[in-house]
Amino acid sequence: MDFSKWVPLISTIYVLFSLTLTLLNCNLNPEELAEIPINFLNLAKRPEILDWMVGVRRKLHENPELGFEEFETSKLIRHELDKMGIPYKYPIAVTGFVGFIGTGKPPFVAIRADMDALAMQESVEWEHKSKVEGKMHGCGHDAHVAMLLGAAKLLQEHRHDLQGTVILVFQPAEEGGGGAKIMTETGILENVAAIFGLHVSTRFPIGAVASRSGSILAGSGCFEAIINGKGGHAALPQHTIDPILAASNVIVSLQYLVSREADPLDSQVVTVAQFQGGNAFNVIPDSATIGGTFRAFSEEGLMGLKRRIEEVITRQAAVHKCNATVNFDDKPFFPVTVNNEQLHQYFRNVARDMLGERNILEMKPIMGSEDFSFFAKVIPGYFYYVGMQNETGERLHPGHSPFFTVNEEVLPYGAALHASLAMRYLLEYQPKSASSNVISHDEL
Repeated sequence: MDFSKWVPLISTIYVLFSLTLTLLNCNLNPEELAEIPINFLNLAKRPEILDWMVGVRRKLHENPELGFEEFETSKLIRHELDKMGIPYKYPIAVTGFVGFIGTGKPPFVAIRADMDALAMQESVEWEHKSKVEGKMHGCGHDAHVAMLLGAAKLLQEHRHDLQGTVILVFQPAEEGGGGAKIMTETGILENVAAIFGLHVSTRFPIGAVASRSGSILAGSGCFEAIINGKGGHAALPQHTIDPILAASNVIVSLQYLVSREADPLDSQVVTVAQFQGGNAFNVIPDSATIGGTFRAFSEEGLMGLKRRIEEVITRQAAVHKCNATVNFDDKPFFPVTVNNEQLHQYFRNVARDMLGERNILEMKPIMGSEDFSFFAKVIPGYFYYVGMQNETGERLHPGHSPFFTVNEEVLPYGAALHASLAMRYLLEYQPKSASSNVISHDEL
């Protein structure tokens, strides 16, 4: 008999046995709590789990779907949950759903993954390139799903050790659709004590995580403006009212909102990213359309920008004898993503036990936005980044690039962090007394 074939199995059994022994005692000391994330990471790195997560991620990558269109994506995930014996409630927000692991009773803690892809053509040539023209998982959501499924597998194997309920949130339409907003409006976070979300990042090395307490990502909104004039021949501009010229002056004037009206210590952004007008080089069109985004780190700043954007566009258009209509309604406003201070310290403790102090990085706020903010606005939430840059390998392209790739070595880290944060939260934050009228989730 080849003993070497038994070594991985014996090692896995040892890790499982060690984790179970750790959890048998409800009154765990710090040393025992510290073993949970270490053991989960060791389990997540086992070939049978890692290879399975890689396979799931690659299937999703080959078949990307846009926001609220993730029907096959959702079906694949639910099929995996069915095989694990994990119940779920579907549909929520068209294609989203939530799964349940544990007692079905309080405390409840949630871990979340987004499922949607981007509307862009993949430029990376590899075996599992997107099979759908003009669609690509260019932000790592396929990896996020694989990680949450990996965490589900780890937690389901230890479901009898959970002292409460873990809610798995599979969310549609993060990329501008506000899927999280719709999910919260259905009441999925009722009685949930906290929610955690993650994002893969090419900015940080593999084996490291980055986050901060307080505001981490900006709130954002979008706008579109139609500037109407009077078209005519380009050789006779005196007989026209030129919307192209008016729109150009509007764009320049919008730049002064940040440079001359915003507090320099209060980060804000106004960007015009679309300009459409005219179809011929010698014809002045009747109208021009511009569109863009605005961002700030406070609701007051965001609403102030919204008000001034509309004023500047309409009044600057009037200076050029044009009229303008401004629309803010196509996409929801994203709130500022704010990390709960207490959860920040809790996250650092769990991540430190798994990765070591030097791999816990403090990051600066960035002007990107995340609809995880809708969850964190309703209950205490925490959002963090998991590094996947291998310094000895090729430099990875950032998200939203057609050359974006995922270092699949990151998958065990995300799965183990999800599982560890959820399990330890249920152990460390037991309610002193459970109310008899608290809704149970075991029937969902």
